[in-house]
Amino acid sequence: MPAVRFDHFYRYAELTDALKAFAAEYPRLIALESIGKSHEGRDIWLATATNVASGPAIEKPAFWVDGNIHSTEVAASAAVLYFINQLATGYGSDPEITRALDTRAFYICPRINPDGAEWALAEKPKWVRSSTRSYPYEEDAIEGLTVEDIDGNGRILQMRIRDPNGLWKPHPEEARLMVRREPAEVGGTYYRILPEGRLEGYDGFTLKVKKPKQGLDLNRNFPGNWRQEYEQLGAGPFPTSEPEVRAVADFITTHPNISGGVAFHTWAGVLLRPFDHLPDTEMHAEDLWHYQKVGTKGTEITGYPNISVYHEFRYHPKQVIGGAFDWIYDHLGMFSWVVEIWSPMREAGLEKYLYIEWYRDHPIADDLKIFRWSEEKLGGAAHVDWKPFNHPELGAIEIGGWNRFHAFGNPPLQFLEREIARFPKWLLWQALLSPKLELVAAAAEPLGGDTWKLRLVVQNTGWLPSYVSKRALERKVVRGLIAEIALPDGAELVSGKRREDIGQLEGKAYKHTGISFWPDYHVTDDRAKMEWVVRGKAGDRVTLTARHERAGTVRTELQLG
Repeated sequence: MPAVRFDHFYRYAELTDALKAFAAEYPRLIALESIGKSHEGRDIWLATATNVASGPAIEKPAFWVDGNIHSTEVAASAAVLYFINQLATGYGSDPEITRALDTRAFYICPRINPDGAEWALAEKPKWVRSSTRSYPYEEDAIEGLTVEDIDGNGRILQMRIRDPNGLWKPHPEEARLMVRREPAEVGGTYYRILPEGRLEGYDGFTLKVKKPKQGLDLNRNFPGNWRQEYEQLGAGPFPTSEPEVRAVADFITTHPNISGGVAFHTWAGVLLRPFDHLPDTEMHAEDLWHYQKVGTKGTEITGYPNISVYHEFRYHPKQVIGGAFDWIYDHLGMFSWVVEIWSPMREAGLEKYLYIEWYRDHPIADDLKIFRWSEEKLGGAAHVDWKPFNHPELGAIEIGGWNRFHAFGNPPLQFLEREIARFPKWLLWQALLSPKLELVAAAAEPLGGDTWKLRLVVQNTGWLPSYVSKRALERKVVRGLIAEIALPDGAELVSGKRREDIGQLEGKAYKHTGISFWPDYHVTDDRAKMEWVVRGKAGDRVTLTARHERAGTVRTELQLG
């Protein structure tokens, strides 16, 4: 068994070795391929997980899982690797994993953005939002502060400079903790706070943090609701302009058997659903009902709240997000979720807080709770004591404060496995809701002489309809059930079609309760019956196939006579 560990974050080479080890150890369950190259030329690895003995992945309903599209969110790739480990080691002993791999497929991309993660995990880290490609300009800013680890301890913290006009002051109960001064406050000891880094062109008075020249956000480069830079920062020059996003988009669009997917991010401790840019009133009712059901189950399993991005997770009340992963729902009708791993606020005892609004303003009592949680549970890892440092441009300053990467942007390592273990059951449950085409009956009935009537009956045994979502129907991106007959040489099709679109099969999802005044007029709308009349000789073998790109394939062979 591959020696995967969840007590540290994997760099690219170690992650690659772990994925190759899974494919080598479990060849009947895990296949590994590169779906493209990153900006810096690294492979973007994708694992396909299914029991190949029960059929190829492309002929089964499938579910997508990815992580680490944002560079510093390395716990996301840990969560995805943990899921692969659960699938591989649980097959044959865990009934749900076994059923899922026997009847479904998973397409799993642990690290969409290997370049950015490698920068974040370097011995001397560099933080960028996402891609390492320069955008929109090639050159660095000449003057200002470059965020980096200037004291060489492998962490990027904060710098504080005493200044009577500074915004920050020591907390009245805990001098190590910096909080904002009151609006009309004077007469105290105040500081300015900057990210840790070096300054260029400092004039002794004005301080400005440089924007990294790596201005792309890969999770704004997907086609759905993509907008130009003036409306959506980091979106790139055109949809899927970036090789990482293009690789993902190309794979998903060429694998229409995918019914849904989850993208792992950090940090908020919440399950996010579409729309990013529209209110719930603009969503088909059936799709919204399904999202609400899946969200409720997700909260039950993971403990994370489930919310709408548009209604509860916008960065500004007058702005919406575009070009993000919900593209798979918006354009393709595949149900999408984003998981924001880890909530240090909730860990510190802040149960009810507004996810985005909290960062703009909150009581200083919240800061003290988080500080004390850091002291009691993390040994001070979330907030590092201030230490004097002789800065080459600023002179005598102090470095310390909040340790964002190791305690906020990602779970502290002692909590990593506990946190990422929340998700596999929810992912499995979602995959098992997909439509699933199965054989009900197949028969050859003699009509006399050399003529036979052939019958094929199939049904959708999944929860969701074969088309998956009303959005998919609206966007006309999903074909109906295709029935085909293949005859041996010399046989003749008398009636019926060699290939025919039978339409869609419903599932169990949108049926009313037993106590309802709406009658169910379509009791077997999950089934389809196809018939052909053929002329052939006894002993001939005829192949009947029913296939639906999202529900899977049923294939059977009948012998005449």
